[in-house]
Amino acid sequence: MSVRELVILGTASQVPTRHRNHNGYVLRWDGEGLLFDPGEGTQRQMLRAGVAAHDLNRICVTHFHGDHSLGLAGVIQRINLDRVPHPVTAHYPASGRRFFERLRYATAYKEMVKLAPEPVSGERQMLARTKGYELSARRLSHPVESYGYRLVEPDGRRMLPERLAELGIAGPDIGRLQRQGSLGGVTLDQVSEERRGQRFAFIMDTRLCEGVFELAEGCDLLVIESTFTDEDRVLATEHGHLTAGQAARVAAESGVRHLVLTHFSQRYDDPEIFERQARAAGFAGELTVARDLMTVPVPKRA
Repeated sequence: MSVRELVILGTASQVPTRHRNHNGYVLRWDGEGLLFDPGEGTQRQMLRAGVAAHDLNRICVTHFHGDHSLGLAGVIQRINLDRVPHPVTAHYPASGRRFFERLRYATAYKEMVKLAPEPVSGERQMLARTKGYELSARRLSHPVESYGYRLVEPDGRRMLPERLAELGIAGPDIGRLQRQGSLGGVTLDQVSEERRGQRFAFIMDTRLCEGVFELAEGCDLLVIESTFTDEDRVLATEHGHLTAGQAARVAAESGVRHLVLTHFSQRYDDPEIFERQARAAGFAGELTVARDLMTVPVPKRA
């Protein structure tokens, strides 16, 4: 059975708190696992959340501030310790290659697994095309080079049972029609409709910029930083971050179905303030204020 869900390992910005670990997010997508921004403590949070090193196929780092990358050393060593049987690809800003290499070889260990570094550069870059998705990156606006990631499933077609029955197509003939495009004078267009592929985006430390909207466009599930509340929007801009209201407006204007707010500053004790401000900003879709170790399913197809 295919599973598409987000496992949230940590939700704190800059420093962890008693209730929030540093960042860490795993997207399960049809048997593959993509780990985003492994901050300090990610290896232990994976254990608590039931995520194994074997589950990981890609690691995607948005930028090299510690709360988004200090967990790389432990995760990479765990991948090797557990002898993960497949290669693991690592994406990260090319300008931070020296940080990646230092974290990768922070201490001595025996390399048992092929780790394939694939750095990101430029304004936007296509990173991977697989049978199940396309993964791309887009430059954001932060004091250090930072990228957001977007995963898009290829469009497909949805078969229409009532039309198949009307035209007498059943059993193995359905598969033949799908493969050939037509069968006995019946075309695929007559018995099916376009099914838009699902879309996911991951946006961390950034000010409002074109890249934020480009990544968020039409997403079924958007994970986005909400470091500050709207009262502190000046601080947010100065430090290269978003407020809850800004993140929600991005989601509303981009047609996002399910919005996940995360990366909260330690200065706020009440997480409900982020939900209130997101709603006040006009986002009417499904909304989650992230908590450590929670799981958020990708919404079912509309």
